[in-house]
Amino acid sequence: MYFEELKTGMSVETAPAVIDKGKMMQFGLEYDNVPIHTDEEYAKTTHFGQPIAPGFMSFLAVWAKYLEVDFFGEQVLAGKSTKVEWMKPVFAGDSLTSKVTITNLVKRNEKNGIAELTHEVYNQNGEHVLTAVTEAIIKCRLKQE
Repeated sequence: MYFEELKTGMSVETAPAVIDKGKMMQFGLEYDNVPIHTDEEYAKTTHFGQPIAPGFMSFLAVWAKYLEVDFFGEQVLAGKSTKVEWMKPVFAGDSLTSKVTITNLVKRNEKNGIAELTHEVYNQNGEHVLTAVTEAIIKCRLKQE
């Protein structure tokens, strides 16, 4: 979709992303190596009682499902920013779904604009686990002279 075709409030829902324990532990070891993510014995001593998924892994799991939707198609030029807020822990085996809504549109110039997307992510129990606000640069339809 070209920037001019977008409207605030447009939304899509993603397919579930299931948090695989092996991938969760590997991600933790590689990118967020703290005991709450990587040490099962330590995690048992916390109020969580088990390892929790690294926050960015949780976001990236639903991000991958969002990309399958291909909201903007070939008109997306680049990502611009992402802000993630984590509300609740995510555990191995959790199934995460998200609703992605266009929450702001700003035309930058005659060639492109910025679409702000808010991702509201829930687990299989309907608990709100994270919110992410991302911005993408989207092509405008060029006028023929």
